[in-house]
Amino acid sequence: MRILVVEDARSLAEVVAEGLRDQGMAVDLAYDGLAAAAKLDVNAYDVVVLDRDLPGIHGDALCQMITGRDDRPMVLMLTAAGAPGDRVSGLTLGADDYLAKPFHFPELVLRVRSLARRRPAARARTLRAAGVELDPVRRTALRDGRPLALSVKEFAVLEVLLRSSPGFLSAEDLLEQVWDENADPFTNTVTVTVGRLRRKLGGPPVITTTTGVGYRIADAPAG
Repeated sequence: MRILVVEDARSLAEVVAEGLRDQGMAVDLAYDGLAAAAKLDVNAYDVVVLDRDLPGIHGDALCQMITGRDDRPMVLMLTAAGAPGDRVSGLTLGADDYLAKPFHFPELVLRVRSLARRRPAARARTLRAAGVELDPVRRTALRDGRPLALSVKEFAVLEVLLRSSPGFLSAEDLLEQVWDENADPFTNTVTVTVGRLRRKLGGPPVITTTTGVGYRIADAPAG
């Protein structure tokens, strides 16, 4: 799951981003509306956490720009104004949800996950392939009924592979969707994480690799 946090209060933006990363999400940051618009032109996001009062391009205008896109991300609008009228006006602009500051971080996480599930491109809650079952909401993963003890990044990689099954994802795809724009494109972190995930999944192997193409989880275990 890839998230864009747009917030001009840098300390708050960085705290929110770090907290979401700890939940296994890939998070990019923008501190004004212009930077956010540029990132939205380059990257595909599942959810945009959008402060309403932004310099450069106001959050209201940016929200309308986002909602006019094809295959748009969901928008969670943040604002210091929590009156019902403010909430209604924010939703009228096309925001999918609204959260007043100050907020409790666990609530923000729940709302982000809920929006990601509601996104039209999202699939069923429980993902299944090759004897693997993953529930992104309950944060549980099973292999042939056996619970898997996965790290945050291992869980995120498995989720992305299952969502793409039986298609392939390159190392660059995984780096973009599980880490974020600050990840070193020359790092071996994808190889290392997939290796650990394979060991925890056990045999027979379900993650296959095709040189020059990438990784995938096929509908049937590899022989």
